[in-house]
Amino acid sequence: MTAISAFFRKTPVIRLKEYFTSGGFTSLAPVDWTKPEADVVEPLIKAVDGMTDDERQRVVLDAGRVAALADEPGQNALQNVVLNRAIFDTLEGANNRSLWVFLNENDRFRLAEEVRYNDERRRGRSWSGFEVEKDCTVRRDPISVAAFTKAIRDRFDTPHVHVDIFDRHRVILDDQECDLVQVAVYREGRPEDMLGFDANSTLSRRIVKPVFEAALTYEADTGIIEVVANTLEDRRDLTAYMARDLLGIDFEEKHIPFREYDLSMLLKPFDFPTDVEDGIKEVTVKELRFMDVGERNERITLESMSGAERSIWEMAEKRIGLDIGGTGHGLPVASGVPEWIITRARFTIKFHPGPGGGRGKSLTLTVTMPHGCNLKDMTPHERLIGEKYLRRWGILTDTADLGDLID
Repeated sequence: MTAISAFFRKTPVIRLKEYFTSGGFTSLAPVDWTKPEADVVEPLIKAVDGMTDDERQRVVLDAGRVAALADEPGQNALQNVVLNRAIFDTLEGANNRSLWVFLNENDRFRLAEEVRYNDERRRGRSWSGFEVEKDCTVRRDPISVAAFTKAIRDRFDTPHVHVDIFDRHRVILDDQECDLVQVAVYREGRPEDMLGFDANSTLSRRIVKPVFEAALTYEADTGIIEVVANTLEDRRDLTAYMARDLLGIDFEEKHIPFREYDLSMLLKPFDFPTDVEDGIKEVTVKELRFMDVGERNERITLESMSGAERSIWEMAEKRIGLDIGGTGHGLPVASGVPEWIITRARFTIKFHPGPGGGRGKSLTLTVTMPHGCNLKDMTPHERLIGEKYLRRWGILTDTADLGDLID
């Protein structure tokens, strides 16, 4: 019950009361909701612990879903889809907002989970992006949706498919938002057998049919379809069905370009310019991985630990003879001298403390040549800051106007 206890303590009692009084629970012992908040939580925890197994498990599962959307990405997902922004924006506390949507706009809560599913997997192994025609309208009439659904049923040989189509937005650079239409696809998989306990605590095998999820988004301004699904073949086919049945266009497989990174400027000491309004205290290069052009099967990694007296470049000058006082491009000064290039860099952006004092936050960026970056693992705000300065410093070099491209 540790997770439930933490959830209750982070959620206003008024919202917990709304959940339990509207949930139809019959095994919950009476709770005096009129007491001060501090005097309600402990009795409530004990009351939940005394519920029937089925009702207690329902509380645990509901709390898990609500808590999953109480972090920054989850709150952004809720804000993407919630209908009553006038109330949502005035609620204090992430758990409070998440549970309010769960109770009052439950269908929108599920859409937020679909947004979270899609955005968490963007730029990952199960993601692809395709360029199609701009300014198309996503069809939502019964005939078009039925054609799209049938194509999926036939492709995956399954009788059960569920499709959600809804409008949403995504925050991009400079706090701007782009408008998207997201299509969530659920399909039933082939039967599988698994071990489980029956009502008599007897171990036995049972047949289950798993449900697989996929997600597509279309941005009319850029003509980009992004798709999250298990395999590249699945992603191509789902995109083709969406283009044909929901956009009314032919699909030509045109992948959006990969992001390009360039670390050559880090072959000499580099000043990292920042804007005062972003509250950045300093930027420190913590690790550089070097490769000699003439020895491509070997790499040398230098790491600057906390408290190091020398900069990473002074270390490189001493350890591998990097020329940081000349051209700064790591070029050989004589025959036989290594020609160094940097294949990976890790640096930390430290921020000034906030109004409440304490230690300032930090953001660690890792860039691997030519296409790799850990931006995809960060919160939306961190991605905005990271992308802004990677472009400012000349590390992120792509110039294609295709929205938020792949890392």
